[in-house]
Amino acid sequence: PYTIKGAIWYQGESNVGRAKQYETLFPTMIKSWRKVWDIGDFPFYYVQIAPYNYSKTDTTNAAELRFAQFLSLKENNVGMVVTTDIGDVNDIHPSNKLDVGKRLALWALNKTYGNNTIVYSGPLFKDVEFKKNKAIISFTNISSGLICKGNELNYFEIAGNDLKFYKANAKIENDKVIVWSAQVKKPLYVRF
Repeated sequence: PYTIKGAIWYQGESNVGRAKQYETLFPTMIKSWRKVWDIGDFPFYYVQIAPYNYSKTDTTNAAELRFAQFLSLKENNVGMVVTTDIGDVNDIHPSNKLDVGKRLALWALNKTYGNNTIVYSGPLFKDVEFKKNKAIISFTNISSGLICKGNELNYFEIAGNDLKFYKANAKIENDKVIVWSAQVKKPLYVRF
């Protein structure tokens, strides 16, 4: 006899290393919950996995899982909270849960309760263009513009057709992020 208004989901880290599986698993879980509750496509807001140094030798697993989570945004009535700026790469269970909760609340207030005056999401990846020796990344939801907390943009990596990723330089220019490395003359891939 009970009903719900929506669901929030904070993903555990056990799926790191299984991003391809997650691309199917997570949307299927959302659909199965909606089927069981039988109240339509209720709001489903989720949190990307926290930034953490999951493996000192392989940095791709967490990035690939975050991208798999990003792909779930194509599902109807879902929202994703990004935590790369408020996590702790040295603590798999970052203590700043308050800001995570606030970000989930912003999605609900805007998308579920109709408060359109609230900025509900930070920037989300839109596309990337490769020109000369740089990757030019565009975003949606940039509101009043992209900003950098601190002195420089960190954690970007870039690769050419050999798929060997190198630490990259990055800067904000005209609400885009420009990424490059002297070690990659013709970039084809970029990641954060």
